[in-house]
Amino acid sequence: MSGLVLKLSPKERVLINGAVIENGDRRSRLAIMTPDANILRLRDAIHPEDAKTPVRRVCYAIQLVLTGDSEPDAVHLSLLRQIEELSQVFTDNDSRIVLGDASQALIEMQHYRAMKLLKGLYPREDRLMAVRLG
Repeated sequence: MSGLVLKLSPKERVLINGAVIENGDRRSRLAIMTPDANILRLRDAIHPEDAKTPVRRVCYAIQLVLTGDSEPDAVHLSLLRQIEELSQVFTDNDSRIVLGDASQALIEMQHYRAMKLLKGLYPREDRLMAVRLG
């Protein structure tokens, strides 16, 4: 079997090509066979007002690709540049690995994976912002 496999919790919602779909009362597993479908788990969605920090802004930009609101080819270089800019701030080895993996995911057009990887930097970014603002 190829394609994206979504494992959904009971009542979990997912956006597929602009339609919100809600799972039933049981866990389920869906195989998405259409390679260019726009898919976003709503639990992973970022509200525009929450995209206030550099990492969250990149994640939001990737989310726009996942929802079909941005064309992947049109934002590809911009996303890679933004991740490169993040590497100027996140200089520790673990963060560099995450940023490298996220860049590779974007190169491979795996936007969901890139967004999930970058979300792993949220706690570090929050600490850096607290130090900077504190």
